[in-house]
Amino acid sequence: MPNRRLLDVAYGRAHADTIIDNGQLVNVITGEIYPASVAIADGRIAAVGDVSAQRGPDTEIIDAEGRYLTPGLIDAHLHIECSKLSVTMFSDLVSRYGTTSAISGLDQILVTNGIEGVKEFLAETEGGSMRVWWGAPAKAPYTVPESNVGYRFAVEDHEQVQHMPECVGLWETVQEMVEYGDEEVLTAMDMAERNRLRAFGCAPLVDARRVAGYAASGVALCHESYSPEEELEKIRNGIDIVIRESVAAPMLRENIKLITEMGVPSDRVGFCTDDVTATDILGRGHLDYVVRLAVECGVTPMQAIQMATVNTARMYRLDDKIGAIAPGRFADILFVDSLDDFRPQTVITDGRVVARDGRPVADPVAPERSEALLSTFKLGEVAADRLKVRVPEGASAAEVQTIVLSKDVAFKRAGNRVELAVADGVVEPDPEQDTILLAVAERFGKTDNLPVAFVQGFGLRKGAIATSASPDDNNIVVAGVTSEDMAFAINEVVRMGGGQVAVADGEVLAALPLPIGGVVADLTAEQMAAKEEELDGAAREQLGSELPSPFGQLLFLSITAIPDWAMTDLGLIDCIDFTVVDPVLSTR
Repeated sequence: MPNRRLLDVAYGRAHADTIIDNGQLVNVITGEIYPASVAIADGRIAAVGDVSAQRGPDTEIIDAEGRYLTPGLIDAHLHIECSKLSVTMFSDLVSRYGTTSAISGLDQILVTNGIEGVKEFLAETEGGSMRVWWGAPAKAPYTVPESNVGYRFAVEDHEQVQHMPECVGLWETVQEMVEYGDEEVLTAMDMAERNRLRAFGCAPLVDARRVAGYAASGVALCHESYSPEEELEKIRNGIDIVIRESVAAPMLRENIKLITEMGVPSDRVGFCTDDVTATDILGRGHLDYVVRLAVECGVTPMQAIQMATVNTARMYRLDDKIGAIAPGRFADILFVDSLDDFRPQTVITDGRVVARDGRPVADPVAPERSEALLSTFKLGEVAADRLKVRVPEGASAAEVQTIVLSKDVAFKRAGNRVELAVADGVVEPDPEQDTILLAVAERFGKTDNLPVAFVQGFGLRKGAIATSASPDDNNIVVAGVTSEDMAFAINEVVRMGGGQVAVADGEVLAALPLPIGGVVADLTAEQMAAKEEELDGAAREQLGSELPSPFGQLLFLSITAIPDWAMTDLGLIDCIDFTVVDPVLSTR
């Protein structure tokens, strides 16, 4: 229903609440830049250009002082909870850098607390500095085979959620679920089509045959591409491209070649950060950094801004609400001194100034949390004896399958075969071969699953590290040199009601409580960054890891959607064949 007052202001029959004067409008719809004023009423843009008819005695005037006016930036695919910040605290952080909207599945709180958890998170965006549009997961958890979670989100839930006003489509419609005919996912896609919602894809490393089937299913876009050639195959088949760039997945420099070298028009390409941390953002910015990097790599400033705004809005069919400075859209506007060196000086959300010069204008205020969000652990005390890999008596050595971490991209995990010693029927980890134990404890009380395998790449010489923030199921993942320290780490995470710990010899070296769903906390970005450095510093300096972010790697080990290996509460997962694999290949 049209806002009657907005119409009155737009037609000049009433005065604006706010007018932005003396700006250079970056019109992402036409690609033009020209002087214009902007009239705002009830948090929306009423008129652009000559707004003298909208000016009244009580109208607030904001002087842009000749700066460029651009739309607020839109993150096309963002797992907010992977930052370990609550929605309130994350919004406070990224809005400083010009991000005023994000499309998120809120899938981590979904699998711990269900639809009510999602609704609580969406409610705290009201009146905030960043709006969140919800992509309802096609199915959750995304793990294949399916791991155990607190709340299994399935086809019957779509009957309810696809009618929620915040829902813009199906999130993380995983390629394998479509190709292998997961009936729940296909049924949810049928429902989405009837409700005029789009399916958003997750299809890394697909070949031409699989792209054809994926596009035929109706998947509209994909944020998971590892090369410009893969992007080109998808876009040729009608799938829009979202280029991901983060510290964990630095992919823009290569993938932007789709535009700069292959000559594909930029209008069907957007940007996302997917998974980011407070440390990452405070160090370099958020989508503003992505815009700067794209310009550095050869796209024009206008193209880069369009990819961060109107292109994304169009992909999600939100361009009547966000993505441009035009009448009817939310008044999400940035003041920028230079388009080549894109750094928002003033950030306006809903017509309110929320940040200036990289700082919020007001401190964030988190809502009161429900008891359900704060009580998600049903795991009793874990004994060290459960965290051992056993083989038949008499064996002196075992060949084991390991997961090998990538030191460059957290989303890539190879495999390796290593021979380890056996003592009294137990396969021994070997820090000298950089081969330590890895386990996942199911924390929701659905099973007593606690499988143990082996991982390489952490470089730990002693102790253990553990996290309950671990997409896509948020069970407790722990890596360590001794079973005793691993059990201690798991029990400490449970005692905190969720979080991350580094331990050694039965002592906590660093800890980060994450009490909300066991995955996020109401800490400011600065407080979170300090905790991240404390945890990673302990893992490096006291436990021996050489990784820049050992906890960043630990966080992603349960994701099965990305080849080649993962670890869930079901055990070691072959992410090519999607089978559970015994980590012990042979003994002698």
